[in-house]
Amino acid sequence: MAVETELKFRVPGPDLTRLAEGQVPAGDIGDRTDSRLVSTYFDTVKHRLRRHGLSLRVRHDGRRHIQTIKRTSGAALGRGEWETEIGGPLPDLTKVGGTPLERLASKKLARKLKAIFETSVHRITLPIRMNGSEIELAVDRGKLVAGRRSTLIEELELELKQGRPNDLFRLAKSVERNSAAELYLETKAERGYSLARGENPRAVYAEPIVLQREMSAGEAFRIIARSTLRHFAANADAVRARDPKGIHQMRVGLRRLRAAISLFSDLLPGERTEHIKAELKWLTNELAPARDLDVFVKRQIGHPANTLIPPREREAIEKEFAARQAEALEQAGNAVTSARTRILLLDIMEWLETGNVWSEGEAQTAIEAFAADIFRRRLKKIRKAGRHLEQLSTHDRHKFRIKIKKVRYAAQFFESLFRSKRDRKHLARLSNYFKQVQDALGKLNDFVEHRKLLEETAFRASTNDQHAQAFALGVVLGRENEAVKPLMKVAVKKVRRIRQVRF
Repeated sequence: MAVETELKFRVPGPDLTRLAEGQVPAGDIGDRTDSRLVSTYFDTVKHRLRRHGLSLRVRHDGRRHIQTIKRTSGAALGRGEWETEIGGPLPDLTKVGGTPLERLASKKLARKLKAIFETSVHRITLPIRMNGSEIELAVDRGKLVAGRRSTLIEELELELKQGRPNDLFRLAKSVERNSAAELYLETKAERGYSLARGENPRAVYAEPIVLQREMSAGEAFRIIARSTLRHFAANADAVRARDPKGIHQMRVGLRRLRAAISLFSDLLPGERTEHIKAELKWLTNELAPARDLDVFVKRQIGHPANTLIPPREREAIEKEFAARQAEALEQAGNAVTSARTRILLLDIMEWLETGNVWSEGEAQTAIEAFAADIFRRRLKKIRKAGRHLEQLSTHDRHKFRIKIKKVRYAAQFFESLFRSKRDRKHLARLSNYFKQVQDALGKLNDFVEHRKLLEETAFRASTNDQHAQAFALGVVLGRENEAVKPLMKVAVKKVRRIRQVRF
């Protein structure tokens, strides 16, 4: 097995041309190589290989047919790759020994394999020597085709052939500064499957996280952090497309990474960690207005009870919030496209993949013991703080909700470590209670934000619209006030249930 140590980028067309011509901002450039590569990806009609986290490709470079098996999941810098030369354009399952595909290989699978999509690219390769490290820069231009659908491929890859990952990131940051290159975690295989299904940019949800009991806490953190990075970064196109679901999922991914950093905080000292945390919070806040307004518009402006509001008043408030929502969506899109976000993605990858980000002693603790300790300490705090939930101030109630959210994320991160039926049953029950408390308190927190929105809207309204908006917003505010007691009742009841669950 070979391990690819590479970073892939999307680069604006003119900048990609400059890089292909050898105008690279750092390192000593070697001789250029051109090649034409046609790759066909195979799977069953129901995409069985993809469901097992694998891709199967046969590539023709003009001389040979190379069969390649890759793992498709995870945002790691290095990915497993198994290559074998075969005799023709169709997969040869007799040559998958020692690969993850071996356990799935059978005559039945071979009969069911079919071409799902194809890539055809002109690849320009430039060897770069930098501080003693050897890095290959490859520019791919071409087309991805799935049936009658097609899309362009315009990508740049930096692969570390020999040397230190630090040099790879040093070159990557230099390229980013000079070409607006954006780190791109979606593989050609993932793009191909999306195209085959006819999917436009859409919200991407969190993938399952699988940990092994024998792992160290440090290894487990890297796996969790890579997954959360992939979660939020994969929603960039949906945010640019002004998809509210994409914005929500990007925020969820950002919060999951922030929660992971908090849960593993004893392992992660230092200024780099603090810088990452600050930048993650910045991006989360840039997306917040779009998400808050989307929730408000869907739940309140579009509420069926608003038919009681006279047409003029309803039109005034709808007009006001449509304009504000458009501004917030624009803000979210600009933030995701910004140089600050591009640098953040690279900083997180570098933070995870180069050197030790943690204090060595704690990082060597077995993850099973580490996770058990986290649950014990966090649940104890929740049970104590939840005794007087109804008496908490709005600020303290929000802090309690954050505690609930972090433990809920911890349950998702560590789920694979719970092996016995009893423990898995208790974990599922706890997770359900966490969700219900989080949802109830989340809506109460939304009401606080909505009140601020309503006050600001009334202040901004023109003289002609003030009366109409005041009437309409009064209806909305009254409806939310009626919902407070039932939501608090649910939260208190479920917190009581949490206190009763014991592992």
